[in-house]
Amino acid sequence: MKKNNKLPRFLQSVLWSYDLSKLDAKEDKETIITQVLNYGDWKDLKWLYSDYSEDEIRKVVKRPRRGLWFEKVLNFWEIMLGIRVPKKIREKAIFNINPRF
Repeated sequence: MKKNNKLPRFLQSVLWSYDLSKLDAKEDKETIITQVLNYGDWKDLKWLYSDYSEDEIRKVVKRPRRGLWFEKVLNFWEIMLGIRVPKKIREKAIFNINPRF
């Protein structure tokens, strides 16, 4: 991670519900990485890989936050990064508008 903790303005498109001026690249890296992997385009991904190490990115994918991931996106990043998220954790991480209780 670079020393500059400010985020570029173009990331507002993937962090639409956040005030970029209040996010810290280091403290909020789980949120930032998750959002860029889920919603980002090529420019966003290039920025992500220039500001975070692959190890930092892998850690976020290995421990996906509950209800924040699209299933196909998580599948893709598991394959790309050679990660296997345990089934129970994976199921909880997938965004679902029709959850079963």
